[in-house]
Amino acid sequence: MADYIFIRKSRNAISSLAHVVLNLLLAVVSIGATVATGSILLGLILIVVSKWRVFAVNHRYWLINLRASLVDFIVGVSLVMLAYAAGTTFLPVHFILMAVYAIWLIVIKPRSSFTFAIVQALIAILIGSTALAVFAAIYDSLLAVAGEFVIGYAAAYHVLIQSDEEDPSLIALASGLIFSEIAWLSHSWLIIYTFADTGLCISQLALVLTLLAFAFFQIYNERSKHNGRLKFKYIALPLIFSLLVIAVLLIGFSQPRFNIH
Repeated sequence: MADYIFIRKSRNAISSLAHVVLNLLLAVVSIGATVATGSILLGLILIVVSKWRVFAVNHRYWLINLRASLVDFIVGVSLVMLAYAAGTTFLPVHFILMAVYAIWLIVIKPRSSFTFAIVQALIAILIGSTALAVFAAIYDSLLAVAGEFVIGYAAAYHVLIQSDEEDPSLIALASGLIFSEIAWLSHSWLIIYTFADTGLCISQLALVLTLLAFAFFQIYNERSKHNGRLKFKYIALPLIFSLLVIAVLLIGFSQPRFNIH
């Protein structure tokens, strides 16, 4: 029995190590290949191939698996997009993106608690909306509108499916529509905050949407805790915090070019 337990623990340790190594390789290679080749295609292919389990089942479950994996797809694809937008010469931002993706894959993504579901959704909104803002400024506003619908839907569904909500699809669709509307309204005034000479950037739209989502998730969580009843004292702090930060961003940091040092 002792030998069996030792062998099983050894196998678990090897499996965990292999999981970490493979995810680390995915983070480094997907970003590195995008920069080295100067093409976004290879990085995106690596992201899709790494999610082979989504399609390694009967085709009837593809849509279900894809919907469940949307947040992970959004993070991976968005990081590759940001790496591509940063240029074909390796800069500090590329190594930061590698580290962020590695932390996502190894530390954040495997967690399954309700709190981590919210964290995962907010990260997807922040990174995904920043990537969309960068590319929408280059291409067309339709990209931002369609992309934000997917992000809003995926983030809301990812959180609500962890709760007791019987059918989260309707709320998730409403979330996607709200995100799309905000993206359309803000397209003519896209603000990108850059961090000195690192090449790292965050869009104002991404921050606003992340804060709005944070407030919504907190309100929904408190409503669930109190059997559908909602009192202002339970949601006052996250709601006021989110609205104040959004007001500060819109009023004080809406110059076309604003650098955070």
